[in-house]
Amino acid sequence: MNLVKYNPTRELLKIEKDFRNLFMNFFGGFNREDKEPDFADATWAPLSDIIETDDSYRIALDIPGVDKNDIKVNIKNGMLCISGERKNEKEYKNSNYYKIEKVYGKYYRSFDLPENIDEQKIEAEFKNGSLIVNLPKTEDSKPKQIDIKIN
Repeated sequence: MNLVKYNPTRELLKIEKDFRNLFMNFFGGFNREDKEPDFADATWAPLSDIIETDDSYRIALDIPGVDKNDIKVNIKNGMLCISGERKNEKEYKNSNYYKIEKVYGKYYRSFDLPENIDEQKIEAEFKNGSLIVNLPKTEDSKPKQIDIKIN
């Protein structure tokens, strides 16, 4: 008999996948898992902050313990997709685990992009366990200030 660790995050992701598939099959006519295998294999999703300024959107994801070469960032069909894997490479021999809160395994996160993004100028930076993706807005969508003379 194999011992399987209980992972409540995996259960929540399964519920999200099932709900998303139900929604996509009902409204979109396709199964997301067929189009995005990284989504189907994910066992957790990194937490994120999304910030909008006048010039851009900024998405910051917490992915500690991951090498920057193991992070995949791309754009598919108007979605920013971020995936990779956090591996547990430490093995403690002659030890008992009392509590493990860190989540290991494949992760996936996607964000629908607004239409006013300049996709050619998107930049990403990974530093201190945080991935920051800067999504600049197109020039047309930036707020403009016009001075009006009063007669």
